[in-house]
Amino acid sequence: MSNDHLEAVQNVVDRVTSYQDGAPEGTVETELRAGFEEAGVDVEAADVTRLAEAIESANGAIDAAAVLG
Repeated sequence: MSNDHLEAVQNVVDRVTSYQDGAPEGTVETELRAGFEEAGVDVEAADVTRLAEAIESANGAIDAAAVLG
């Protein structure tokens, strides 16, 4: 994953993380997908799910690079 691609992913993750607290289940993954589409960033479905799970279980910011390995 290029630095530009990872930066775009992190920007979407940060945006979704900022308002995910108390969101109904499934909202985070839906918002990630919408954000990636809006940003023109292709992210594998399994990676979107991993990021959504990390956001939902975290109490604060997450590092997309660490989650995606």
